[in-house]
Amino acid sequence: MPVSELSAIERIARVLAGQRLSANAHGDDSSAAEQVDARWYAYQDDAVAVLKTLREPDATMADAGDAELWRQMVDAALKDFAGA
Repeated sequence: MPVSELSAIERIARVLAGQRLSANAHGDDSSAAEQVDARWYAYQDDAVAVLKTLREPDATMADAGDAELWRQMVDAALKDFAGA
């Protein structure tokens, strides 16, 4: 299984930034990669909020695997962010 070199918080923040900046989503920029690189950090609080929401798996997620292990993994990702 591939493992990302970026933290979960940074990856989520980059997706949120891209969604807001890229013309492929809700933004105006047809090539937003540089803007995302420069501004993803501004979306860290939103990324933390997403992870905090995902700490508790839904029934489908819990049925697919170990719910306690999932919580531990999400908590570990939140520890990467001092404000979490």
